[in-house]
Amino acid sequence: MGKRVALVLAGCGVFDGSEIHEASAALVHLSRAGAEVKIFAPNIEQRDVVNHLKGSPTEEKRNVLVESARLARGNIQDLAELKAAEFDAVIFPGGFGVAKNLCSWAVDGKNCTVNEHVNSTLQAFHSAKKPIGLCCISPVLAAKVFPGCEVTVGQDKNVDGRFPDAETASAIAELGCKHICKNVNESHVDKANKIVTTCAFMCKAPLHEIFDGIGTMVQEVLKLA
Repeated sequence: MGKRVALVLAGCGVFDGSEIHEASAALVHLSRAGAEVKIFAPNIEQRDVVNHLKGSPTEEKRNVLVESARLARGNIQDLAELKAAEFDAVIFPGGFGVAKNLCSWAVDGKNCTVNEHVNSTLQAFHSAKKPIGLCCISPVLAAKVFPGCEVTVGQDKNVDGRFPDAETASAIAELGCKHICKNVNESHVDKANKIVTTCAFMCKAPLHEIFDGIGTMVQEVLKLA
C-alpha cells in the first residue's frame, strides 16, 4: 500500500502562489512512487496578486484555496481540515506564495509570522515524528517553526550567479538553524527532525535538474515515512 502524503499549496503561480513546476514535479514523483496524495491550501486571501506577464502587482483580490484548486484540478481541501493522523508525510512546494501567504517572510524576513494552520500542520507532523518535505523557499517555514533544525536552500554564496537569493541561508542561520549547502539535484535530510529539503528554483538551473532535485526530496520523505 502506498504512503499517504498531504501536499500543501500556497496559490497558483510563482510570484504570488505556489511554483507550478515544483508542485507538478512533486506530484509526478509521488505518483511514480505509488503514493496516495491529497492536496490542501489555507482558505485565506492572497497577500497580493501579481501580473505574471508584467511582473507587477495588480489591484485584484484572490483566495489562496481557490487559486490552488487550479493546480489540484479542483480536488483540494481547506488546510484547516488536514489531520496529521491520516497521513504518513507532508510536502510543501515553494514559490513566493509560501513567503507571502503561508508566512510573511517576503515582508518580514526572519521576523516573519507563520499562518496558524500552516504552523499547526507542521507541529502536528513533527510531534508525530512524521516526515516533512520542503523545497525552494519553503524550508524557511521549518527554520521559523523548529529552531535548531537543519535545512538547505542551496548555497550560502551566489556561486557563478546561480544562487541570487543566497542571503536566505544567513537569515536561516540567524534563526538558530543550520544551513547545509547542497546542489540543485540534491536534498538534505535532517534525520533528528525528519525534515527533508531541496533548493529547487532557489538555484538558476535547467528545469530537469530542479525536477531531479525534487525527486530526491520526495524519495527521502517516503523512506522516512
